[in-house]
Amino acid sequence: MTNTTPDPAFLAEQGIRDLLTHLGYDPNHDTILDTPGRVVRAYEELTSGQQLDPTRHLKKTFPAEDTDHDEVIAVVGIAYVAVCEHHLLPFPGTATVAYKPSPGAPVVGLSKLARVVDEYASRLTMQERITRQVTSALETHLDTMGAACVLRSRHACMGLRGVRKPDAEMVTSSLTGIFRDDAKARAEFLSLDRT
Repeated sequence: MTNTTPDPAFLAEQGIRDLLTHLGYDPNHDTILDTPGRVVRAYEELTSGQQLDPTRHLKKTFPAEDTDHDEVIAVVGIAYVAVCEHHLLPFPGTATVAYKPSPGAPVVGLSKLARVVDEYASRLTMQERITRQVTSALETHLDTMGAACVLRSRHACMGLRGVRKPDAEMVTSSLTGIFRDDAKARAEFLSLDRT
């Protein structure tokens, strides 16, 4: 007995063909004949983080140079593109991510913070969820006194349709530990985000 289950990519492309037909386009026209395949591949790329565990990037740490350090470690301006799970439209933005290591705790390479943001963003999601996922990952996998994340995005679902406010920016934040409980640490982080 042969397996007659259609290939999921074929079914996805057929769905795009059906959408084009619904919108009044001929999916067999030469200019859009290959569009269904391109759309499927684009969404596979945009949502590739769904298949990944972003926390794996936090497993490789380095000893702190100074065991008495009292510094916030932050990366500002991490560009990302996520896809809104409500409209399947992109929302590009930037992230500011910070953590304060516990005294003597190892630290993680700065590129790892960007990778964590990228992989949580590369899936069907909500901005609020990414913000919390990033701080939760830092708190769970690093020895910290607190973690913080601010995301700033422009949502295509708000800018290109509906209310059509393309310049409106959504800002979300998640603050844990010292960044939530200590006004001085919170102010330091928030000043970094504004630079």
